[in-house]
Amino acid sequence: MAVLDSKIPDGPLETKWSNYKSHVKLVNPANKRKLEIIIVGSGLAGSSAAASLAELGYKVKVFCYQDSPRRAHSIAAQGGINAAKNYKNDGDSVFRLFYDTVKGGDFRSREANVYRLAEVSANIIDQCVAQGVPFAREYGGLLDNRSFGGAQVSRTFYARGQTGQQLLLGAYSALSRQIGLGNVTMYNRHEMIEVVTIDGKARGIIARNLVTGKLERHFGHAVVLATGGYGNVFFLSTNAMGCNVTAAWKAHKKGAFFANPCYTQIHPTCVPVSGDYQSKLTLMSESLRNDGRVWVPKKQGDKRAPKDIPEDERDYYLERKYPSFGNLSPRDISSRAAKEVCDEGRGVGKSGLAVYLDFADAIKRLGKEVVEARYGNLFDMYKHITNENPYEVPMRIYPAVHYTMGGLWVDYNLMTTLPGLYALGECNFSDHGANRLGASALMQGLADGYFVLPYTIGDYLSGEIFTKPIPTDHPAFLESEKAAKDRIEKLLAVKGNKTVDDFHKELGKIMWEYCGMSRNAEGLKKAKQLIKQLRAEFWKNVRVTGGNDEFNVDLEKAGRVADFMELGELMVDDALQRNESCGAHFRVEYQEEGEAKRNDAEYAYVSAWEHTAVDSESILHKEPLVFENVHFATRSYK
Repeated sequence: MAVLDSKIPDGPLETKWSNYKSHVKLVNPANKRKLEIIIVGSGLAGSSAAASLAELGYKVKVFCYQDSPRRAHSIAAQGGINAAKNYKNDGDSVFRLFYDTVKGGDFRSREANVYRLAEVSANIIDQCVAQGVPFAREYGGLLDNRSFGGAQVSRTFYARGQTGQQLLLGAYSALSRQIGLGNVTMYNRHEMIEVVTIDGKARGIIARNLVTGKLERHFGHAVVLATGGYGNVFFLSTNAMGCNVTAAWKAHKKGAFFANPCYTQIHPTCVPVSGDYQSKLTLMSESLRNDGRVWVPKKQGDKRAPKDIPEDERDYYLERKYPSFGNLSPRDISSRAAKEVCDEGRGVGKSGLAVYLDFADAIKRLGKEVVEARYGNLFDMYKHITNENPYEVPMRIYPAVHYTMGGLWVDYNLMTTLPGLYALGECNFSDHGANRLGASALMQGLADGYFVLPYTIGDYLSGEIFTKPIPTDHPAFLESEKAAKDRIEKLLAVKGNKTVDDFHKELGKIMWEYCGMSRNAEGLKKAKQLIKQLRAEFWKNVRVTGGNDEFNVDLEKAGRVADFMELGELMVDDALQRNESCGAHFRVEYQEEGEAKRNDAEYAYVSAWEHTAVDSESILHKEPLVFENVHFATRSYK
């Protein structure tokens, strides 16, 4: 059985990473050319890692299920990327970014990893500027910053409302250079559907060519997963339709522990659901809350047009409840506050499940031109979706599933409990605790890829320089390929009456109702039974059209939804055993005056789950969280 060893270096927090880099084992350039690394996923974390490792001299193979790395979901991150450069001279520092991140995660993240993240954050900005990322600039030419939720300083670098896209283009250009040099082999339209293990180590993958349906075997001295989060378990989310948990889940079933699966971030600033026909939701960047004011009518059932509601009959509830942070309160708190006023009958729009995000004051104060320069593309996107002009009427927003803080458990080296298998970015659990602060996802993905993994993976690969490439006709590869083929044939053989989307929607409704913005023991127990029943029905009544030896989107989705159902059960188990409220995990039984009530004495740990069998209970392991540099405190933004 694997043992949880976080491998945190000794010494003071401020010197752990520098001392680690000074003493870590290295691989000399001649030996790097002999080592092969597989990277699954080509978003910010995957592309930056691939470019960096190839630049170092390793032979790299990159797999993505899109037609191009440019289509990775990283492009959807709009508002910005955090870095402790203190350009505004407003009191920011590495320690303050570290503390804000730990506090924002409700003291449920690992100190050493978070400090390292804050420490390397400034390097990310320099790297991206060198790549030509067009960050916004002030009049004097210096890079501009804006504020984001959960912080009282301006540390967020941005490129209008397209920050993720611009950062990805920078990483993609670095990746493309290495592809051109022959150091990276790119496999577009390939989905990893099995991890291959030999003698207890990750030694390769089985990938399906999504165009031809052919199963392919690929060897690697190490395997790196950078496959994003699993928010699509809820069906309706801000994630791209293709986002899935399959790669991480296959790794979990081969021995990689899954950590904190119930920690799901609900983003407060999304375009509300407008009908059952929707397949996804659209995010409106948190940056909008810099200048937009959130409000609802004070009276229940007030359906007047917003311009007809006088100022004294409006409730700017975030400013009222959390005066120190106001509209920039963290995402979990802002989301629950929106749900609360809507549950009271004060929501707006036809459904009553929305609140206003109003820019009238900002336009009056700054002028329309300034607001347009800051948020123009976001306003255009909102108008295109709703046919309402946010320059003239307030936006309507409501919380939606956005990001997952849980993921594969990794140690300080970013290695999972399966030796040789690494997890980067949103795919791992390590940096955000129970709630991620805005603009920290881009920071973590690029930190892991550019500045952390290139050091830490060498420590492992230094012991692999005498391992010759293992032929892909090795029995372990054949066995994994057969398992993948059998599962595909099983899906195609069901020939039931319900579509894959029908099952996905039902799963999403169960997860949102019982394991969404608020949870309770009774609902979670009910959810577990409902998911078991739905999973059993899926394998008896799903209809997957088409065949295996062809381009078949229906088959792709079926495999992913089958994995989501198994994940859903684990998420419910994780939420059920954590008898406290912390960050995005809000158990209604554990609150005080409407705010989350943590239980640090019993639950200050990472829950890391070990897979046993599909119809058997997973085993819970606990990594205690020790705080030596920050102290537990009531998480107040008032």
